[in-house]
Amino acid sequence: MKITVITAVYNSEATVGEAIESVGRQTHPELEHLIIEGRSKDGSLAAIERAAHDRMTLVSEPDKGIYDALNKGVAKASGDVLGFVHSDDFLAHDEVLSRIATAFEDPQVEAVFSNLDYVSQADTRKVVRHWATGPFSAAKLRRGWMPAHPTLYLRRSVYERIGSFDIGFRIAADYDFILRYFSQATGRSVYIPEVLYKMRLGGVSNRDFARIREKMGEDWRAIRRNKVGGVMTLASKNLSKIGQFVERQKS
Repeated sequence: MKITVITAVYNSEATVGEAIESVGRQTHPELEHLIIEGRSKDGSLAAIERAAHDRMTLVSEPDKGIYDALNKGVAKASGDVLGFVHSDDFLAHDEVLSRIATAFEDPQVEAVFSNLDYVSQADTRKVVRHWATGPFSAAKLRRGWMPAHPTLYLRRSVYERIGSFDIGFRIAADYDFILRYFSQATGRSVYIPEVLYKMRLGGVSNRDFARIREKMGEDWRAIRRNKVGGVMTLASKNLSKIGQFVERQKS
C-alpha cells in the first residue's frame, strides 16, 4: 500500500527540517512525500534541501495559502492513502505509517485517525495539550467531535468522491472538510488510540484573539453549510479543548 504524505511549506525555516526527517525515517516502504513550497521569503528551501530524502519530491511555486497548497498535493498524489505532516510538526515515531497501513489492510476502511500531542515551541519534549480523539459516531459529530486533522489519513478515493479543501475558508477549511466527509462517510473508520503526531503550539488558528474569533466564525459557517448540528455543536467543540489541558496536567 502506497501512502502519500503532503507537507505544505511557507516560511518554516526553523522547523521544516524536523518535519521532513520524521517522514524520511518511516519504516513503511511504499512512501511518497510531496513538499509543496510556496516561494518562502526565508531559508525554507535550503532547509528542505538539507533534510531531503530519496522518497521526497519538491514542488516550489506560489500558492494562495495553506489549503491551496494542500489541494495541490492532493492533486499530485499517487498514493492509495493520503495524509499530511505540516511544516511545524512531526510524526511521533518511525512506525507511524506502518501502523496506519496495517489499519487500511481491511478494504472496508477508508479513514484512519489517532491521538495528537501539542508540544512546546521551545521544547518539543514538553507536552502542553493532549488530544485523545476517540472513535467516530454521528451523535458525537453533532456534539462538536472531530479528529485532529493532521492525524487523519484517507483513501485517495475519498477526495475523488467529495473533493478537497474549500479555499474560501482561511482557517477552518479542515473542519469544513471533516464535516463534509464524516456526515456522508460510506466506509469504516478506524481510531488508533495512540499518539502518532506531535504539533507545536502557536498555529495560525490560535495565534491571538482576533484569529480565535475568526476561527469560530468559520467553524459556524462550516457547521451550517454541512447541516451538522447548531450552536451547541460550536460551543461543545470549543469547550472540549479545556479538558485536553486539564487531563494532561493531572497525568
